[in-house]
Amino acid sequence: MKVLLTGSEGQVGQCLRNIFPSSWRLIAVNHQQLDISNYSAVDDLLSLYQPEFIVNTAAYTAVDNAEVEQELAYNVNVLGSKNLAIASNKYHLRLIHLSTDYVFDGTKNSPYLETDLTNPINVYGQTKRNGELAILETDPSAIIIRTSWLFSEYNNNFVKTMLKSASSKKKLSIVDDQFGKPTYAGDLAKTIVKLLRKNIDGGIYHYCGNEPTTWYLFAKQIFDIALKQGTITEMPKILPIHTKDFGTKALRPLYSVLSTKKIIQYGIKDSDWKKELAICISKIK
Repeated sequence: MKVLLTGSEGQVGQCLRNIFPSSWRLIAVNHQQLDISNYSAVDDLLSLYQPEFIVNTAAYTAVDNAEVEQELAYNVNVLGSKNLAIASNKYHLRLIHLSTDYVFDGTKNSPYLETDLTNPINVYGQTKRNGELAILETDPSAIIIRTSWLFSEYNNNFVKTMLKSASSKKKLSIVDDQFGKPTYAGDLAKTIVKLLRKNIDGGIYHYCGNEPTTWYLFAKQIFDIALKQGTITEMPKILPIHTKDFGTKALRPLYSVLSTKKIIQYGIKDSDWKKELAICISKIK
């Protein structure tokens, strides 16, 4: 099997490269090697390598910056996604694309299903939703995986930010009224490999952690593990605060818990995020 991976230096991209089957061929490209918003570049690369699958992990994910850099967010998340779908149609490939829980407005009080109405409340979420629509309109056989609260030993993420903050600050204020499910990027990478092996219907699927939490409780879990492992020497004092008191450019959904019932039917288990968090912190250490 030959697979083109875009966004190869992101969290999921790096995890995928680590566990990719040795008997398959992986063509991994980063943004410098392939600008997915440039259709000619996409077409040229597919014509050259002729893969059987495209796994698109490339995305503009800076939620607050997207409020200002709207054109850049659009180019990557909408135009880039559409280009990959057009090309996958042209060359008769299967496309697997990553999306986000931020396509929802957070007003529901039970886990979001794939069929629930979307209503993004920030530019990032809007561009990711428009990217989904562009893909589904162009290539109905594409598989879209919505995920949430990604963390890993790679790049910038909440876990690494908390560990860094713990070493320099004795007191931290963490939002405690946003609910979601943390997801280890390595588990998502394993799920993608499983989906590459399965012939499942195109459409939207949710994949994330197994238990909902808040950013405050997530931080407590991080510090508890880090203290036991010796990654930090002192537990910082953390104060729970409301989203309205934190102050960010972009609005966040207060509840973006995803239901994974649909994808579980294919023999795929949720990310055991607490278990993977301990392993992740030990790798960072």
